[in-house]
Amino acid sequence: MGLTRRAFTREFKLAAIKEIESGKSVGLVARRLEIDRNVLYRWRREYRNQPTKAFFGHGKAINVSREAELERKIGQMTMEIDFLKKVLTRLEEQQEASNGSSAYSKKSVRKAKG
Repeated sequence: MGLTRRAFTREFKLAAIKEIESGKSVGLVARRLEIDRNVLYRWRREYRNQPTKAFFGHGKAINVSREAELERKIGQMTMEIDFLKKVLTRLEEQQEASNGSSAYSKKSVRKAKG
């Protein structure tokens, strides 16, 4: 499957620049728009050099589907859940160690039941 080059409308680029100029970090805006940071820096530089001539052309409008947005959110939440499970396991192990070691740990009890 070949990679296709994305094209963005002038309005899209100006909105991205406006976000950066309002004080948001370039990294944050880049992640949100799924664009490389260097692209945003280039757009800002082009706009500052020639505001009236920058981004001339037609470009394609970007239409991020709701489905893709939800899939990204599910992936992010799955990673967060996995992280929190690991933290919980470590906290339980530390708590057991501080309470004195018992013959069975919660982990081994879970394995025996499951």
